[in-house]
Amino acid sequence: MGTTWSVNAVLPAHADERQIEHGIQAEVDRVVAQMSTYEPDSDLSRFNRAPAGTWQALPPEFYGVLRYALSLAKDSGGAYDPTVGPLVNLWGFGPDKRPRDPPGAAELAAARARVGWQRIKLDDANHRAFQPGGVYVDLSSVAKGFGVDQVARFLDSRGVKAYLVEVGGELRAHGRKPDGSAWHVGIERPGAASAAVDSVDEVGRIVSLDDKAIATSGGYRHFFESGGRFYSHHIDPRTGNPVAHRVASVSILAGDCMHADSLGTTMTVLGPEEGMAYAKEHGIAVLFVLYTADGRFEERTSPAFAAAVK
Repeated sequence: MGTTWSVNAVLPAHADERQIEHGIQAEVDRVVAQMSTYEPDSDLSRFNRAPAGTWQALPPEFYGVLRYALSLAKDSGGAYDPTVGPLVNLWGFGPDKRPRDPPGAAELAAARARVGWQRIKLDDANHRAFQPGGVYVDLSSVAKGFGVDQVARFLDSRGVKAYLVEVGGELRAHGRKPDGSAWHVGIERPGAASAAVDSVDEVGRIVSLDDKAIATSGGYRHFFESGGRFYSHHIDPRTGNPVAHRVASVSILAGDCMHADSLGTTMTVLGPEEGMAYAKEHGIAVLFVLYTADGRFEERTSPAFAAAVK
């Protein structure tokens, strides 16, 4: 996934720490082997290369994640779309790097013609997905969160009663620390130095995770500049262009990290007005951090988020 993982856990008495660590790595490796766009031999890469008009058998985990991703795409009106991969790659944010300049109109039109979650059909009985030809699925906005959940399920199966799992900044907590306190995590302040959030002034706020997951999406680190304009890595599948509104970051609290991860992307694409309306309608706990005209930051929280962090 191009990132790291970490787990803080209160292990049962006589637990084999090395065995637990190897089990965690195996869970993460399985997600990579199935859903990575960077691994040419992954099940996802195999699906993306499959001939037009073919049904492809998928592993249960991959199939479940894809099924969920397609349902979210439908429910969000296409603001979230797992087939956005050609556009992500075209804009230079996928595994195939390209010069950081905006694509031409013809390139953009060709990539958009390959995007559309409706083009994928599923066969629930046989865990198969239909490749109509040219569809390139990118699960980067959901697979990492799913990986967190897989690690959490592994720890549960080993009798671990308290843990904080983190994969690339997405987190899920369970139980309490040995002193009885909740797991506390900081939400990074937009603009904080990369991988250096180690002081209070680089943390926007601190939340307690009581058997919850949190994921934060931000466009302030992954972007490029061309012609005096900044282009975010968040691509709106409905237009084919990077989002242009004033969202600096989005944080989602949810019961599991797969939902938190994917909903963060959804809210980022929808933007503060449409996104907040969607969050209120669906009871989503979201924190928007917005740029203001004078260069400051403004926070907006949904009712569900405000209730969750009291």
